[in-house]
Amino acid sequence: MDTALNRLRARLENTRVFASSRSRRRFFVHLLALGLAFVVVTVLVQRHFGFLTDAQALREFIRGYGILAPGVLIVLQAVQVVAAPIPGQILAVVAGYLFGAWWGTLYNMIGITIGSTIAFWISRRYGRAYVETIVHEEALARFDTVSDDYGKPALFFFFLVPGLPDDVICFAGGLTNIPLWQLVVLAAIGRAPAFFLVNVVGDLLGTDQFPAAVALAVILVVISAVGYRKRDLLIRLFGGNS
Repeated sequence: MDTALNRLRARLENTRVFASSRSRRRFFVHLLALGLAFVVVTVLVQRHFGFLTDAQALREFIRGYGILAPGVLIVLQAVQVVAAPIPGQILAVVAGYLFGAWWGTLYNMIGITIGSTIAFWISRRYGRAYVETIVHEEALARFDTVSDDYGKPALFFFFLVPGLPDDVICFAGGLTNIPLWQLVVLAAIGRAPAFFLVNVVGDLLGTDQFPAAVALAVILVVISAVGYRKRDLLIRLFGGNS
């Protein structure tokens, strides 16, 4: 543990936050704009879009767009990765209900891939100081102990295990030296199995197979709960000498 902390401290001490005074001013301008946008979005969501956390209402909202419904779903799924106002699992159930397991998964993964790419790019473009305005520092610090030698398999495993915070993983991944296209591939492939199963739950609900849907949902919830409770252990598995 001491070794991991010392390594983390050394990384932070050797990290130059701003390249110049101009970069510093740009950061604070972006920070202010982000804060204002967050306030506006939060107010709008609470006053006018509370249905986004209601699966039934969300389903009716997306269905109302007719042939444009897949595009609406993709946009919402991309937004939830970056801003997280909408639970991705709810959207996955809705997608399975409306479009079936296979098409629902496809639409979800397109949205997830777009959102993940944006999150990776934001993290890499503006650096750790900027990311800490979006992601809680304590949550982000959990991933600092991951050894650089295990970066790619660690990120893939984290995406694969349900229950781990995908948004934090995306922003943490963007701070690594892994090429952007490889981060996107790891996120897409790692997330696909869990999202497919959640879409299956929606498909089963849409075809009135309630017992099977409930059974699969319970299994996924249990796996997610175990993954979340054991998140520190899972992260330590890739901690090298920590």
